[in-house]
Amino acid sequence: MPKLRVMTGVAGAWRRLRGLPRALYEDLWAVPVDPLPAHGPPGAPVWRPVLAMLLSLAAAVIALVHVYDLVPPGAGIPGYASLLVVCQSGALVAGLFRPLHAWWVSLALMCVGVRISEPVLGAGELFPTASEIALVSGALFLLALRVPPRRAVTALVVTLLATALAVQATTRNHAHALDRASLIIVTAAAIGTALRTLRVSRTELAEQSELTAEERARRTLLEERNRIARELHDVVAHHMSVISIQAQVARHLVADPTPELLANLADIRGNAVDALTELRQVLGVLRAEDSGADAAPHAPQPTLDLLDELVGRVRATGVEVSAHTTGTSRPLPPGVGLSAYRIVQEALSNVLRHAPGARARVEVGHHAAAVTVRVTNSAARTTTATALTGPGHGLLGMHERAAMLGGDLIHGPTPGGGYEVLVTLPLEDPS
Repeated sequence: MPKLRVMTGVAGAWRRLRGLPRALYEDLWAVPVDPLPAHGPPGAPVWRPVLAMLLSLAAAVIALVHVYDLVPPGAGIPGYASLLVVCQSGALVAGLFRPLHAWWVSLALMCVGVRISEPVLGAGELFPTASEIALVSGALFLLALRVPPRRAVTALVVTLLATALAVQATTRNHAHALDRASLIIVTAAAIGTALRTLRVSRTELAEQSELTAEERARRTLLEERNRIARELHDVVAHHMSVISIQAQVARHLVADPTPELLANLADIRGNAVDALTELRQVLGVLRAEDSGADAAPHAPQPTLDLLDELVGRVRATGVEVSAHTTGTSRPLPPGVGLSAYRIVQEALSNVLRHAPGARARVEVGHHAAAVTVRVTNSAARTTTATALTGPGHGLLGMHERAAMLGGDLIHGPTPGGGYEVLVTLPLEDPS
């Protein structure tokens, strides 16, 4: 067994070693870098041109200093020296947009610049020069901002090796600054990696927050639909019970019922009883999942007939609320009456929560083909609103109830600083 483990470890190490050139090629050339961060919302400061301008200014200052490191004191500046510093400065600015390629160019030009400046530098002068280290460190910093930490560490190792090899052969004594140069290069890579990690973390946090908000809205929607379904199950179960009783009583209302009539009534009652049993089973599951949600879970579902009672309970809390009914009042379909009552109830609850001290008005209009409910409130009289817990789903529930019945719901602020909820519920089946 130990021999097998050793052989397995050797085989794994050999596979990783064989894949190393491919991994280096991908990390240092083939795989693209992160895209530039977005500009931000409209009206936000445009940072890219400003950053490019500042980077160009810094590169120009470093180039002016560096060009004198390439020629003897008092000598004229040759064309190759000017071209070298211009290319190095341009590579640093290009690192803002093409960091991987710019880093390679900066690294190659650093090696050339080190070999050109070494014979020119006097004994005791820093070698490599501060400008060389600043240029290559800046290019590495811009690369670390746009690649994962593993790729940044790989580029750091390559940079340190290239710098060490470039300063090996010297023609005179210098104050070798390879240790300080290495510290600056490592610091630049570390800061770039840290800033990228912070940016990625913030982006992931924002995405997670968005997903959490969507999930919260979805769960709230499902909870509201569950509550609506439970209420409508009560209504349907009531009518199925009535059908069953009527089918049982109907046989006694006829003096000599025919066998066909008795069979049909028995079928009607049997189907009603079966449907009622299934409804009660489903309703039991819904109530078991939402136990404790209502104070009286088996109480009859309310309708607009109890509107005055609802308004009275709201008045008891100190809210000035009035109710008005227009049109000829008539019995509403159970779903319409229940939904209209719940919408009024939720709208008045929103007044209590969001507009303390406001006056509220409830208007119910009976029309030939629809019933309208309008709940308005004035602006809040106090500035301190009642604290809310949870995401809330008042308007969401209103929309669900209206959409379920094929109705329309309109809500929004009024010119006086108040709020309005207007719903139209058709009396005919929308299907």
